[in-house]
Amino acid sequence: MIAGHFKRALEDIVANPLISALAVATIALSILIVGAALLVAQNADLALQEWKKSARLMAYLDSDPPLPAVELQERIEALEGVASARFIARDAALSELKTRMAHQASLLENLPENPLPDGFEIRLRPDEQGWERLEGVAAHLRTLPGIQEVEYGRQWVGAARDVARLLRTGGAVMSSLFLIAALAIVANTIRLVVYSRREEVAVMRWVGASELFVRAPFYIAGLLQGLAGAGLGLGALYAAFGTLADRPELKVLAEIVPYRFLTPAMTVAILAASTLVGAIGAHLSLGRRSSA
Repeated sequence: MIAGHFKRALEDIVANPLISALAVATIALSILIVGAALLVAQNADLALQEWKKSARLMAYLDSDPPLPAVELQERIEALEGVASARFIARDAALSELKTRMAHQASLLENLPENPLPDGFEIRLRPDEQGWERLEGVAAHLRTLPGIQEVEYGRQWVGAARDVARLLRTGGAVMSSLFLIAALAIVANTIRLVVYSRREEVAVMRWVGASELFVRAPFYIAGLLQGLAGAGLGLGALYAAFGTLADRPELKVLAEIVPYRFLTPAMTVAILAASTLVGAIGAHLSLGRRSSA
């Protein structure tokens, strides 16, 4: 029986190719938009989490600091919330940068001179890694003699949080608009199929077929359209992600900040939600029992 319903649903989709394709394309576009927003927001959150796991501050020194490095290190480690301070000489910093950028080492080979200053890598205690603590330690560091600049990624992290928040909001608005359009198109698609089969439906009801038996092929058609749209949208998103991930500049970024495609749980949730949209669209077209 179920196989027969699926066969009937496929026949109905093939019999109305233009409007069925429009329904699938609308769902695919909505999934592509919301998926892209989720993808960027997910990776922004991932970058923030990775940053929190290894929260650190970099204190860069003047070219001729008034205090010896050992004494300055002691004063830094005496600050409240600081776990350790590691002195990094400018030559060691350049060597470490070359190691981290091994695939792009040629970019650093022809430098006329080392542009990096001496500095300290400062790590906080795990229970002290809040924004207030970071800002407090940074403020104290700037008062120490010989420290020229303190960097701890505040601007970058703040921008990442703003982008993630904006994408979530924008993605929700855009996906809602496309959801309404997809529901309307799927409902109209199913309504046209019902109309084309009005005589067959009337006969089935006349001979005593249950309402579920009559409606099953139409629900399945809506489910298939929703699933097909989600598959196309996610496929396009994955192809775009793979193309961008192969770009050299993003490969460099991946060595510093990891990024990944949507998690399996998110992918399954999107597929399920899109399939549900198709089913709801079918239900809307069948909401009122009609002899048509």
